[in-house]
Amino acid sequence: MGIQISHRAKAIKPSPTLMVSSLAKQMKAEGIDVINFGVGEPDFNTPEVIKDAARKAIDDNFTRYTNTAGIIELRETISAKLKRDNNLDCDPNDILVSPGAKASIVFVLMTVCDPRDEVLIPSPYWVSYTSQVEMVDAFPVLLPTTMSSNFKINAKQLEEAIISLSSPKALILNSPNNPTGSVYTKKELEEIAKVCMKYNILIISDEIYEKLIYDGEEHVSIASISNEVCEHTILINGVSKAYAMTGWRLGYAAGPSKIIKCAGRIQSHTTSCVNSITQKASIAALNEGEESIKAMRSEFEKRRNFLVGELNKIPNIKCCIPKGAFYAMPNVSYYLQNNKIGIKDSIELCEYLLKKFKVAVVPGAAFGAEGFIRFSYATGMGNIKKGLQRFEKGLKESISR
Repeated sequence: MGIQISHRAKAIKPSPTLMVSSLAKQMKAEGIDVINFGVGEPDFNTPEVIKDAARKAIDDNFTRYTNTAGIIELRETISAKLKRDNNLDCDPNDILVSPGAKASIVFVLMTVCDPRDEVLIPSPYWVSYTSQVEMVDAFPVLLPTTMSSNFKINAKQLEEAIISLSSPKALILNSPNNPTGSVYTKKELEEIAKVCMKYNILIISDEIYEKLIYDGEEHVSIASISNEVCEHTILINGVSKAYAMTGWRLGYAAGPSKIIKCAGRIQSHTTSCVNSITQKASIAALNEGEESIKAMRSEFEKRRNFLVGELNKIPNIKCCIPKGAFYAMPNVSYYLQNNKIGIKDSIELCEYLLKKFKVAVVPGAAFGAEGFIRFSYATGMGNIKKGLQRFEKGLKESISR
């Protein structure tokens, strides 16, 4: 008899976003002209000032293990960033630098969750949240949202969910949101925080897209609401999205000392420290990368305006205007219900569009949002125009056969 796979490993599903992107890249490598709207990373290059800092770190032979939590210079830089951008006073010792924001979230969940604890997650949600919760033997509890609420939960919905549970432990809040691009206002965050304080719920606030907000909107960190809320919040962020550093792998968690210290102990026995060169490069990003963000944000806003405008011109397609990140999530339910080729759900629709029309989008089912699909506009305007033409043609043919 062979070795049995654990129930935990069996329960973890592959990331649908990475699968779509991988398949699209494979088709391109085979010479197929694929337009890829599935990618979840900026299509811009890492700014030169950041690469220069990395090269200097190599030349200086800064290539050895560092403190598990991150070098003190980086944690001091993050602390200054949190004060400057988020009005938060965070001691550098209350910051844990990890190999990506994904790792930051997992280490925090491992720290606070016991088996059968419940973690509340607004839906649509980033694909990894539910798997991350399941990895620590806790239960994800989904809070469904709709287009009419701009895909945001409210305090009443949150409280009703909490009181129905037996062991609620945490709320994962993602603003700006992947996949919807929704952004919570300060008032909305205040009301949500009040409920979390009432029931002693830890807030895990994923703010990785905070720099990519449009229409003059302002990012508000829920941790900045009050000192009490700050003591009940773990802020998650990193350098991947804002500074086009996805492959550098650096995220961080900031929050109450007892949680950060325990999460650091877990990290010390798993991944140890983040790549030393990446840490030096990230200092440059946080101190000198703001100009590159402005240019990238301006371009993303132009793409968003065009993409959403064109999507809403397609018959029977409805798409909210995302306020942040670089995703749009149109409702395609009409085409699931009225096609003549046997497509039953968003997964089959996306397979059809990729195989027949060479356009890659991600099924809403991956995000807990059947009836929707996700576009990433982290690709050039030429690709967006060409991809939209293919998308519309694919939809038309699906209902005309």
